[in-house]
Amino acid sequence: MTTYDLTTFGEAQIRLTVPGGDRLSTCRELRLTPAGSEANVAGLLAQLGRRTAFASVVPHGDLAQRFIEEYRGVGVDLSHCVRCEGRMALYFMEPGDPPLPAKVTYDRLYTKFREITPETFDWDALLDTQVLFVTGITAALTESTGRTVAHAVRAAASRGVKVALDVNYRALLWTAEKARSVLEPLLECVSVLFCSRLDGIKVFALQGDGPAVNAALRERYRLDHVVSTDATAGCYYSGIEGQRIYTIEPVRVTDRPGAGDALVGGTLHGYLGNNVMEGINYGLRTSKFALTHHGDLTHVTPGELHIPTSTDILR
Repeated sequence: MTTYDLTTFGEAQIRLTVPGGDRLSTCRELRLTPAGSEANVAGLLAQLGRRTAFASVVPHGDLAQRFIEEYRGVGVDLSHCVRCEGRMALYFMEPGDPPLPAKVTYDRLYTKFREITPETFDWDALLDTQVLFVTGITAALTESTGRTVAHAVRAAASRGVKVALDVNYRALLWTAEKARSVLEPLLECVSVLFCSRLDGIKVFALQGDGPAVNAALRERYRLDHVVSTDATAGCYYSGIEGQRIYTIEPVRVTDRPGAGDALVGGTLHGYLGNNVMEGINYGLRTSKFALTHHGDLTHVTPGELHIPTSTDILR
């Protein structure tokens, strides 16, 4: 038996959000919440009874302590985080209101995490897991973080650990061409790929509607499972369990960040229970719940969303 169900690593961040109806340049207050895509996935799975660990390079100080309390408080093992002197990564968000789009401003240069190498973390411990989860966000930060993601993915595959990758393309962090050059070589090691329709078009030069892009990703890269989203148009699956189109139910949005991570976390809960298709149903429920409250981490209990915590899927 492995120590963990899922392990992951990424940059610990703090999000500072402008109140609705205001702009960053004029606001007089900000809402502070811990953030990090990989940590969000680990945190949701921990609440669903999975054994998860998150690794990072985390500075000392009050902001870092707020991050640690958020994710440790829901059961994520943070013992593999390396502590250091330095600054906390930040990002600012203006939620926007039509016709004004949402806007993100990053303030994450010169953090120690950007200097990580494969030697930074104890892979013998982190790869004592069923699944390693990585994202394109971490791969995008620097050449060094990209090399570390590649090392982790290949080391996991060599040990028989399943790899889940969320492309999560961020145009503010790198170009689509650079993203493809870094991520595409890793797909031979990936078991579960999360890639939105737009990311499939931008990063992998595919064309078509959601189902077509989803199926093309699976066929081109011979992946076991591909999960694609297309905003409110739908969610799509193709893989060894078949093909399926999921309807998206729009809900009132209180806070949008973290909803995509909630979908990933719910899906991986199903994957760990050997049923990705049902996992996507869990993910759609958790992502709707994520939109109802502030913060990047979705706070749920399995009973609230009727999600089983055992390794057996209720059929």
